[in-house]
Amino acid sequence: MAVQRALKRVPPSKHAEARPEIVDFLVDNLLVEQYLVNQKVIVEPKEVQARIGEIQSEMTKQKQDFAKMLRDLSLTEEELRMQIAADLRWEKFALSKAVDPALKDMFQKNMDMFDGSSVRARHILITPAANDPKAAEAAKAQLMQIRKEVLAAGEAACAQFPPSIDAATKEQARIKAIDTAFSKAAEKYSACPSKREGGDISWFPRAGAMVEPFAKAAFALRPYDVSDVVTTQFGLHLILAIGRKPGQAVTFDKVKDEVKEMYCAQLRESLCGQLRRQRRLASPSSKRSWRAGGVSLQVLIRLSPGGLRLPLAFCEVTNAHRHVAGLFLSIHEPGVVWAYHLVQDVANLDDDRGGAG
Repeated sequence: MAVQRALKRVPPSKHAEARPEIVDFLVDNLLVEQYLVNQKVIVEPKEVQARIGEIQSEMTKQKQDFAKMLRDLSLTEEELRMQIAADLRWEKFALSKAVDPALKDMFQKNMDMFDGSSVRARHILITPAANDPKAAEAAKAQLMQIRKEVLAAGEAACAQFPPSIDAATKEQARIKAIDTAFSKAAEKYSACPSKREGGDISWFPRAGAMVEPFAKAAFALRPYDVSDVVTTQFGLHLILAIGRKPGQAVTFDKVKDEVKEMYCAQLRESLCGQLRRQRRLASPSSKRSWRAGGVSLQVLIRLSPGGLRLPLAFCEVTNAHRHVAGLFLSIHEPGVVWAYHLVQDVANLDDDRGGAG
């Protein structure tokens, strides 16, 4: 029932694509809820009722009917209460871990996540068949060959000049040759829709827009350096950094809420991975949305300091409700629901803070 309810919010043409992500999401939430119950993280009925009251109050302000909303979502009030209890349980657990020493350590080790730094990049995505080591090796070899050819184009552009030519002129020629060669390779070989722009995925921050392996690799590059092969859940990538904007100096106190949000998101992801390994379950096929992929139906949404991650199949963000609707639904203060990223299929969905899509 839960999967079917979620699929109602997905176009029929996307059902096959969305189903495994929905199942992954449900499995993760069940594992986390079982773990927190076993850890005796208690949620009192009055806490759930208070959250219900917030929802009803908000909907009354917006002249909307609570009962009708539940019917529209194919959700009973008891199911809603159960999901709110799970939400609150996670909030309590996450906030018990997100203490200042842990947050300050994360801030100090990951300054570029919080200071507004951004990188612009091109990339080439190859998607070998799942569970096929030979296909993965072939894809990796193909990307390494492309990398070799791109770098060779840069070297050849420099070699055409006599020794008397200044270094700046040679560097400009190298940059142009590398950018052109990489763009052409992306157009020819990449499985990402960005191939139409030569693999250009524009500017993105260190966190919240791209999956971590991709973002980490991109931010480690200087402009017009080419990465080694980067593996994500979407496939294998080659990345060319083509720009970098430094951030501004920030203090921990100024960005503490953002640090807490990122800490809790990583805590949940780490916990899900640990619980899956304990039960010998396969890792999810796609854990975070990644805008360059153009294939994921997921969105990372801040519901609370705990930062629950909900698949787009479950989500509806509106100015009227400020709610996440579908299988799971919560109401929080205006402006708290934050869509970090919305994939191309739903680019018009956004929140008051501008979104990252």
